[in-house]
Amino acid sequence: MNTQIIMDYLSALSMNNNREWYHANKDDYKKANAAFEELLQTLILEIGKFDSSVLHNKPKELTFKIVRDTRFSHDKSPYNPAFRAHISAKGKLPVPVGYYLMIKPGNQSFLGGGLFADMFKDATTMIRDYISQNGEEWEKIIHEPEFEKYFTVQGTALKNVPAGYEKTHPQAEYLKFKSWYLEYSLKDEALNNAEAFTARATEIFQIMKPFNDYINKALVGFQMPAR
Repeated sequence: MNTQIIMDYLSALSMNNNREWYHANKDDYKKANAAFEELLQTLILEIGKFDSSVLHNKPKELTFKIVRDTRFSHDKSPYNPAFRAHISAKGKLPVPVGYYLMIKPGNQSFLGGGLFADMFKDATTMIRDYISQNGEEWEKIIHEPEFEKYFTVQGTALKNVPAGYEKTHPQAEYLKFKSWYLEYSLKDEALNNAEAFTARATEIFQIMKPFNDYINKALVGFQMPAR
């Protein structure tokens, strides 16, 4: 397993973000993508030791395209020089939440968990309701010393507590949120050694698991909107 080939390719793509270079170097893309899928397979097996719900996944079904939709963007570069994947009980769907990985040179790589998407109003309501009714469990998870060592809960948020919830609720600040997620940033050198990276990522993902479990309990019964 060679993570350096991933970093080398993405760095080159970042400096040559055009269709001509991409197609001229398609073989390098295939090699880097194969290395990324090999890394994902290893992570699936390691995560599966503490969360068996992910073991059925196939790496190629967890990844996101590097081609960008530039229709509504001022940045017209055609590619996102990053390899991304979401490992969960239902693959790369945003719900149920799972374990997110983005590899992007320039010290922009990170491990993530929780709900990143804030456009699913039903999901937002379900999580708010669950936090409002299960505040003690929420506080216990986010103030666990090992959790606090690595994470603070992030997410897009309203300025005020939304209608229907007490403004003085003990978890009022979190009821303002529309998404609830975690990020653990990675320096480029963290990808130098594939085995060390895998071990570290597995450790971080395991610390995330109680948070993910809480969010997923809140989202029981959620249906993804029909396309």
